[in-house]
Amino acid sequence: MAAQDLATTTTKKVLSTQEIADRFNELAQQEKWFDIQDEFFADNVKSIDPADSPYFGYAEGKADVRKKGEDFVSRIEAVHSLSTSEPVVSANHFAVIRQKDITVRPHGRIQINQIMLYEVRDGQIISEQFFY
Repeated sequence: MAAQDLATTTTKKVLSTQEIADRFNELAQQEKWFDIQDEFFADNVKSIDPADSPYFGYAEGKADVRKKGEDFVSRIEAVHSLSTSEPVVSANHFAVIRQKDITVRPHGRIQINQIMLYEVRDGQIISEQFFY
C-alpha cells in the first residue's frame, strides 16, 4: 500500500466542538437522544445530575449512561411539551436549555427547565451535566 493510501485510510477527522454541537442540535430537534449517545458519547462518558435530584442519578460509562436514559424513558406516561434551544459553544463545552413537561411514574406531571452542559474532548462527548 502506498504511503498516501495508508495516510488516507488511517486518518479520521476529529470533529470540533462546534461541529458536534451542530449535529447534536440537529438530532435533539428530532428528539433522537439515543442517536446522540451512539454517535458522540465516549466509552467513559459521565452523566451528572444534581445530587438531590428526585428524577435522575449519576452514571459513568456509555452502557450505564444509556441505561439511565432508558430507565427514565420507560417511566414516561405522557409528553405534554419538549423543547431544546440552539447550543451555545465555548472552547470544548457547549450548553443547551431543555424544557420538559411530562408525566412520569411515580412523580406525576413534572416540568423540568434545565441547562445541559456537555464537555467535548478528541471529538467525543466525555461528560454531560444537568442543572435544574
